[in-house]
Amino acid sequence: MPSYTAPTADIQFVLQDLLGVADRDLPGYADLDADFTRQVLEEAGRLATGVLAPLNAVGDRQGCRLENGAVRTPDGFREAYRQVCDGGWIGLDCDPDYGGQGMPYVLNCAVGEMFVSANMAFNMYQGLSHGAISAIQAHGSPEQKAAYLPKMIAGDWSGTMNLTEPHCGTDLGLIRTKAEPQPDGSYSLTGQKIWISAGEHDLTENIIHLVLAKIPGGPDGVKGISLFLVPKFLVNDDGSLGERNGVTCGGLEEKMGIHGNATCVMHYDGAKGFLIGEMHKGMRAMFTMMNEARLGVGLQGLAQGAVAYQNAAAFARDRLQGRDVTGARNPGGPADPILVHPDVRRGLMMQKSFVEGGRALVLWGASLIDAAHAGDAEAEALISLLTPVIKGFLTDKGFETTVLAQQTLGGSGFTREWGLEQFVRDARITMIYEGTNGVQSLDLVARKLPASGGKAMMAFLEMVKTVCKENDREEMAAFTAPLKAGSKDLQEAAMFFMQHGMKDPNAALAGSYDFMHLFGHVALGLVWARIAAVALRKLDAGEGDPAFWQAKLATGRFHMARQMPATGLHLARIRSGAAPVMDLEAEAF
Repeated sequence: MPSYTAPTADIQFVLQDLLGVADRDLPGYADLDADFTRQVLEEAGRLATGVLAPLNAVGDRQGCRLENGAVRTPDGFREAYRQVCDGGWIGLDCDPDYGGQGMPYVLNCAVGEMFVSANMAFNMYQGLSHGAISAIQAHGSPEQKAAYLPKMIAGDWSGTMNLTEPHCGTDLGLIRTKAEPQPDGSYSLTGQKIWISAGEHDLTENIIHLVLAKIPGGPDGVKGISLFLVPKFLVNDDGSLGERNGVTCGGLEEKMGIHGNATCVMHYDGAKGFLIGEMHKGMRAMFTMMNEARLGVGLQGLAQGAVAYQNAAAFARDRLQGRDVTGARNPGGPADPILVHPDVRRGLMMQKSFVEGGRALVLWGASLIDAAHAGDAEAEALISLLTPVIKGFLTDKGFETTVLAQQTLGGSGFTREWGLEQFVRDARITMIYEGTNGVQSLDLVARKLPASGGKAMMAFLEMVKTVCKENDREEMAAFTAPLKAGSKDLQEAAMFFMQHGMKDPNAALAGSYDFMHLFGHVALGLVWARIAAVALRKLDAGEGDPAFWQAKLATGRFHMARQMPATGLHLARIRSGAAPVMDLEAEAF
């Protein structure tokens, strides 16, 4: 069986030493002193390790069952969900006016990593609720907020988002679900939605579906889409539950992974719904959920990589196989631990450097969201630019990390007993849902990069330049030199798009995926340079555990030496333009 230990010390390092959350002038950050965040992380870590992680394999083996229209979750999920609710974890960063604790989003993400590593399928139930809560908070009427948010934040009711239909996924302008206006101001929704995570389950007494649909007579395409709140059970004026609404689960998808989460086909047969926000402005409201969800999916990719790495490292320390070529390290035993072998070390260092750098990148992104919510326009522009990178790059690399971890175990990694194959299967969905990674790269190049004349990209490059300039000393050269080279490659790739994109759009789009990865490497390089600067400062001051700081420096040097050179490969591919991708005639495929 796999194991999980919550990485509270490393998360605490990122929050306090790297991001300096307690010293930031942002709403709620004054409460995030070291003692408080340590207590929160340790409590969440105990829940993740002691309650959620033991149910991960259970959920994978049992899956969900559809019985007479009702979905039964795996054994233990209901009891675990109640513990999550009782601890107030669903409302950690939600509005106190509706029962939330009002903590910053960055703390919610820090806790979320541990919950996802422990049991990704389980955590999706509350994760979808969090997105629905955010959308209602941002776009709902005062009456809708009062009626739905307290129950959802308490965990008594859950939430979903319903976008995809059988004939359309990314191109939502093609949706056919209709919302007919009713005399009482409500709408009657008819249509089918597919791949709806947590669409039906037995964890809560009500499920609040947020559904994209078109009101007859509205504009064509995405301009005619509106967002509706459709409860599983209608809610009476006094807050009690009324009759069952016309929404049912018609089937469960049989999936590669995340078996413990119910992925549903949802039927809307004259279901009563209520408009959220403005008519025909549903995409704007839905993107309140989607942008948060995309950073959350990047977090999922990281979290699966993190738990897989933990198990791979533990295996490598214990598994005896072969001898160190420089001399026996375990002379009293039949062989040395496989950790002595350079190629095993290579794989583990790739995992470790990604996990620790990715953790810093995600939490930095979460802090930018907090700043954006506080009205910081520059932070909002920067996180808008970084969101497709965080989602696309971290999930690609997160999946790659689970595969590397599986490889570390050799044949054992291919068996169910050790659990690595589940991490691989569960991580795979992160590259697909909430917008496939190909779509993320197109969004990055076609929309986010040129927005406001490329102002956000210029700000990012200036940030890299500043970090290199502030750390222009010999001890940091192993970090700043590769970062400068990667930043130059990133800038040249952006210039290529500017020079060729207008006259040959395919030249830009054919290189978009490589650009996303190039950007991701530079973003990780930036956070590793910042980590190294903190580690050196702590060592010079004699603060903390020297071994912790030395490990950070060694891990960061590996990333800069072995991973950052990939920016040159991605730039070369981008410069090749559209011809290698587009020249083959369609009939030849």
